[in-house]
Order: sequence, then structure tokens, then C-alpha cells
Amino acid sequence: MQGEADESGGENRRQENICVRGEGKCAIICACGHVRAPAGGKDVCPRGKDMRYRLAVFDMDGTILDTLDDLTDTLNMSLAEVGMPVRTKDEVRSFVGNGVGKLLERAVPPDTTEEEMAALAGAFRKNYAVHCADKTKPYDGVPELIVALRAAGLKTAVVSNKVDFAVQTLAEDYFKGLFDMAVGEREGVRRKPAPDSVNEVMRTLGIPQEETVYIGDSDVDADTARNAGVDFVGVEWGFRPREVLLEHGATVTVKTADELRRAVLGG
Repeated sequence: MQGEADESGGENRRQENICVRGEGKCAIICACGHVRAPAGGKDVCPRGKDMRYRLAVFDMDGTILDTLDDLTDTLNMSLAEVGMPVRTKDEVRSFVGNGVGKLLERAVPPDTTEEEMAALAGAFRKNYAVHCADKTKPYDGVPELIVALRAAGLKTAVVSNKVDFAVQTLAEDYFKGLFDMAVGEREGVRRKPAPDSVNEVMRTLGIPQEETVYIGDSDVDADTARNAGVDFVGVEWGFRPREVLLEHGATVTVKTADELRRAVLGG
């Protein structure tokens, strides 16, 4: 992907040539996110120079990637290995959001021992390292959305409660070169809704709270944004219904990637 400076003088405006995976074609995405094809010509889109945000931080599961099938399959594979009953996809949907430890705690019978939990955790980490990308896929329009945000001059990052090795693997596999930082669950760092990882991203990238937006699909994400003192945009295509987002203070929710682009960039 190569960027080309906009000669009209906009400080944060540029064009990006992108190749859409699987479609065998290239296009130009301008700063406002408008797609033009074929690439090669100059077509400057007049857009205001002032942007509200300079950093967009995304949750991963349920926000940029549909990971539910792989989480369900890996959990059930691991439960079966240690002799525990498996769970339905809808049950797993309700378990995710607070990290792998909570996912496993919510999935096991109430009389599970510490030794059994340790065995399950080991099985899950082993199995998910192998199967984290079997069925996982980006939500419609999300890769193009992130390209548009970066073309507009924003920095982009991921902060997730998913184990860090999986966050790094999936970010590289599905969004190569599209994130300035990707941060998952790590030893000694509080999980969301604690603001620690979002604060780390803002500090590392040099962007203040008032110029940062956090984007997610769950109550945990809405609470994380509030705790970090940043704006929140909730996506309605993920693992929690819109009502849950509103109950946790969301004032902006979106149904499509294009709506999300407009919410972040305006227009």
C-alpha cells in the first residue's frame, strides 16, 4: 500500500492505493473514505482539515473480527479433553469479553476444582494457538474502514482482553500494516474495563484523551472508554445487543462500517 500526498494542501489528507483481498482490483480511498477506481489518477476530495480524532482504538472480538466460531470450537475441544460438558455458541457469546480466564470460569460446572481449571486453561491456550484463525473473519467493510481512517491521518490501534499472542497473530494475519499498536491480555496488566492498556496506547502514540475514540461492541468496551476518559462508539454487529451498550452509557452506536467511518471522520 502506498500513500500519495494531496497537493491541495490539506494537512491530514492523502490518497491511498489499496488492493482489496480476494477481489483482484485496486482502488483509491481518499481522506473522507470515498472509494475511487481504478487507481492511478488524481482525484482530490475537498474535505475540511480539522478532525475531531487523531487516534481510533478498536476492540477485537465482535468489533473488527468475528471470532465466535473459533472461540466456541476451541472451548468445546478443550472442555471435552478434560471431561467437561460442552457449551452452545449462544452461551459462549455471553461468556466472552472479560478475558480468557473469565471465559473459562463461566464455561465450567460450579464444582470445578483449581486443578481442573488449570488443566482446562492449558488445553485452551494450546488449542487456540492452533485454531484461532480457522473460521475467524473480518466484519464486512472493516478493513476498508481502517484504511480510510489511516488515509485521513488517524493512528489506529487494538486493545483487547484476548490473550496477547492471539491479538498479535490475528492483527498480523487480517490487518497487516493497519495498526500502529496491538495490545492483548498480558501478565501484570489489568484487563478492560480498567483503562491501563488504552492509556498505554495513548501515551506511546502521543495522542491525548480528547483526540482519542474507543470503538467496541460490549458493555466492557463502553466502561473501558469511560474509565480512560475517551469518547466511545458502539458497534451493533458484535456480541452484545444495542440495549446493553446504551445501558452502559453509549450515546453513539452504528450498524455498518460506513456509519462508523462517518461517526469518526464526520460527513
